[in-house]
Amino acid sequence: MNRRNFIENLTLGSGVMATASLITSPATGQPVQKEVVNGKVILTSDLVIAGGGLGGCASAMAALRNGLSVILTEETDWIGGQLSQQGVPPDEHIWIETHGATQLYRDFRNNVRDYYKRNYPLTDEAKARKNLNPGDGSVSKLCYEPRVAVAVLNDMFAPYLSNGKLKLLLEHKIVGADASGNQVKTLEAISLISKQKLILSAPYFVDATELGDLLPLTGTEFVTGAESKSETGELHAPEKADPENNQAFTVCFAIDFVPGENHVIEKPKEYDFWKNFVPKMSKPWSGKLLDLAYSNPKTLEPKLLGFHPEGISMGEKLNLWSYRRIINKENFKKGSYTGDITIVNWPQNDYFLGNLVGASEKDFNKHFERGKQLSLSLLYWLQTEAPRPDGGKGWPGVRLRKDIMGTEDGLAKYPYVRESRRIKAVFTVKEEHVGADNRSLVTGKKAENKAAEFYDSVGVGYYHIDLHPSTAGDNYIDFGSLPFQIPLGALLPKSMENLLPANKNIGTTHITNGCYRLHPVEWSIGESVGLLIKYALDKNVIPRVVREKRDLLTDFQIFIRKQGIETKWPE
Repeated sequence: MNRRNFIENLTLGSGVMATASLITSPATGQPVQKEVVNGKVILTSDLVIAGGGLGGCASAMAALRNGLSVILTEETDWIGGQLSQQGVPPDEHIWIETHGATQLYRDFRNNVRDYYKRNYPLTDEAKARKNLNPGDGSVSKLCYEPRVAVAVLNDMFAPYLSNGKLKLLLEHKIVGADASGNQVKTLEAISLISKQKLILSAPYFVDATELGDLLPLTGTEFVTGAESKSETGELHAPEKADPENNQAFTVCFAIDFVPGENHVIEKPKEYDFWKNFVPKMSKPWSGKLLDLAYSNPKTLEPKLLGFHPEGISMGEKLNLWSYRRIINKENFKKGSYTGDITIVNWPQNDYFLGNLVGASEKDFNKHFERGKQLSLSLLYWLQTEAPRPDGGKGWPGVRLRKDIMGTEDGLAKYPYVRESRRIKAVFTVKEEHVGADNRSLVTGKKAENKAAEFYDSVGVGYYHIDLHPSTAGDNYIDFGSLPFQIPLGALLPKSMENLLPANKNIGTTHITNGCYRLHPVEWSIGESVGLLIKYALDKNVIPRVVREKRDLLTDFQIFIRKQGIETKWPE
């Protein structure tokens, strides 16, 4: 299609495009183009990606390295999603250093380590450590600062920003779409700073937003919340479906500890509420939310946690200080840090009193603000009332590190979202495919301990099925899963032809989202989606055809494996 004709058709009459399918437009391989037509600023590329989280970034990198031009939008001023704007050190499986992720994800992790080795005053021992973990957080083999994730991602994008193949629109939100039938034609973005609007056009679009925002805007079929047992047959599904039942979100923040100093914040306005708040759940919580006891995710029995801001071992109790620690001062030359730095993303600041999925802007802001109040209340409680081993109360030397999150209030730029709208997919991953117990029931082969094998696998991942307390009053739902594959069918909407998901919005259920929502899996999904779009453009077919035609599917799987995508777990 001639680009000038496309732009002219776009601006005729009501602005609705009246030409043939965009999907047949070949990839230009040219830099992102800009035109102003009838006062409208129009950006044109081979691919438009909404959402600069891990899935969006991976999708963009895969497309860019294969010659496509990309427009990438992001609501905040940081790319990186969970790792950066949401402040969550990566949740990864135990084999991550050797397998179970894409080569690009592993390159990113190595680049993070190299960034510290180049720029930070590490001890000689730490610098020599191949698998350096700057924070030595127990949650992951690689815990690091949010802004380092941003710096490394920006470095990886730098060549494409320089040659014009990538247009990165920070602090831009998608507010509209022109879609007809089974195709998206354009998206409308608005700058959250200048309020300027842009029309974004491309043959393909990717929804990598945290909440699946493009799905309702484009008319793409989706589901939300929990499906019923009768719908999915899942062992852990509820008897009754509830589209409003979504996992808690969390507003993360960073703290360090300065002994002998007083860094107690002003008492939060909702502190009295949260101090006395006892969650009402179908299976009881352990007591007050602001406490060092919580519900054991696997048994729901009360379980004690520990907190000591000097990282001291607390025996059998997990010291929350060390759990998501991103700077261990012992890894750096003496005097570099007065103390460790840790991220607070704990059971005590999970917010489940309102829904972000499908919320209006007003309700989103209301619940985000209340989530901030919960997190600030937890901080104030740690500073003034948390029990100390010596019998006293409070740690006034605990200091809110506003600089770590890059915000005035010191809280994450965006909520840590665990659940999104999900596409109605060509294939839906259910608990019977990946859940250890449910898999045994359907196969009768417990000893085999293998997840379902998908003939259309385009990636792998692993995490236990981990659902946090929900807006409908569910306590934790946490149980074993099996190392799994990512089926191509779960990335394909039933009807929409040129919009693909690249976040938590793929074809999973409320239950299986619990193991497909983690950092390396989101990255793998995004990278495979970027490669799928490249392949579909080259073959001049829609993505669904790649799955339907076995010769194309086989060829596509060879293509992605050559680019470092694992499609099977080793025996």
